[in-house]
Amino acid sequence: MSLLAFLFLLRVVGQALVAFLDVRWLPPMGEWYSGLLPYPLLLPSQIVILLVQTKISLDFARGQGVFVVPRPRAARPLLVASAVYFGAMVVRYAVSMTLHPERRWLGMGTIPIVFHWVLAAYLFTLGRYHGRAEPR
Repeated sequence: MSLLAFLFLLRVVGQALVAFLDVRWLPPMGEWYSGLLPYPLLLPSQIVILLVQTKISLDFARGQGVFVVPRPRAARPLLVASAVYFGAMVVRYAVSMTLHPERRWLGMGTIPIVFHWVLAAYLFTLGRYHGRAEPR
């Protein structure tokens, strides 16, 4: 899970570098986000997600904490949410590529979709843990 959190961190840092420092060696801002949520709102929400992921990773690294306590009842909602989330992003990708064939395969607009898949994989991994974990 920490690898998935790190990948998301790279995405957040990459977009911030483009937004605030106008770095040229990364894709332009238009490729980093869809514009559905204005960047001044998006960035704080991404930071909150990263803080939660950090807490979860620290709990797992220590082998104790609220997120490591096995919660079999949490498994199914996490797995269902991850599947719905992932599936919605597959549909979003398909619709986007149908409407804008020039963007296929990894053209403009795919960075957000790919990283939504990363977040869905994170939820899936957490759900699998809670589904397999033995109560202590």
